[in-house]
Amino acid sequence: MKKYILGLFAVAVVTSCVSQQERAMKSADKDYILKVANENFAKKKWKNALALYDRLANLVAGTDDFPNVGFNTAYANYYDKSYKLAGHQFKNFAVNFPKDPRAEEAAYMSALCYYEGSMDYNLDQSSTELAINELQDFLTNYPNSERSKNITQLIDELSYKLEFKAYENARQYFKMGDYKAANVALENVLEDFPGTKLRAKIYDYIMKSRYELAIKSVYDLKDERIESALTYTRLIEKELPNTDYAKSALEMRAKLEKEKQNFAVVKKQTEARIAALNAKQKKEAEKLAQQNKSDQQMKDQINNEKRAMQMQRDSAVLKTPPPAATFKIQR
Repeated sequence: MKKYILGLFAVAVVTSCVSQQERAMKSADKDYILKVANENFAKKKWKNALALYDRLANLVAGTDDFPNVGFNTAYANYYDKSYKLAGHQFKNFAVNFPKDPRAEEAAYMSALCYYEGSMDYNLDQSSTELAINELQDFLTNYPNSERSKNITQLIDELSYKLEFKAYENARQYFKMGDYKAANVALENVLEDFPGTKLRAKIYDYIMKSRYELAIKSVYDLKDERIESALTYTRLIEKELPNTDYAKSALEMRAKLEKEKQNFAVVKKQTEARIAALNAKQKKEAEKLAQQNKSDQQMKDQINNEKRAMQMQRDSAVLKTPPPAATFKIQR
């Protein structure tokens, strides 16, 4: 019987709440709508509260209730995880009511909403960049705020997300075996984020990229790439002493030095083969030139003989007198 009574009581409460929400939604009484909306807000019924606050926006415009409705609407959207909308509403409150004692809180919450709306590192980071700008704006506008310390921590967290995304994008080139692109992308991360917390890992991947480029390099670039990789192993040993990265650098340097020695032998042999080939080609070229010269001399001789014979024939014609003239005797 007791359970039955409690059940009826619960149904009555729910029915009452639903009826109250429905009545408020249909009512034109500003005060009643505001009362029910604030009760929903206090009970953390965010969607019900928002439905009523939306109705109140025009009803309370120009009244003392307008700031409160706007402030609560922003918070209700924040707790309902509509961060983008809430951030916009908090920002409007801070701009429109700068003398309100809640203006700083609204500016802080606006920045916090943009922070909450930042996407995961593997997604588009325009929301993260926007959030950093909003948080920095708060520091500029409220430099002495107690919330500044927290804001600084949030900026650091978001900045790290941007760093990590850039680092991961660069690392993908390494995973795909595009070591040249990996090297360039990783160096760009260091340039874009000089204070990055990922410096040690970035150094390590740059070294590995240069090592792979050196080992798998084409002949003409191998010397240069081996030296580049060796230089980076020394940099890591200097910048990251007594670390696993420095230990890896020493191991790679030993391999690179051996590769350098082996390549020196190959290079010497290749240069010897090239020199021999060039000498052979030169000899063949000289032989061919001599043959061409002999052929040309033979052609010149034949042509000269032909010209001499032609000259003799021409001379004989000139020296032979024409036959004497003959006259017919008339009969």
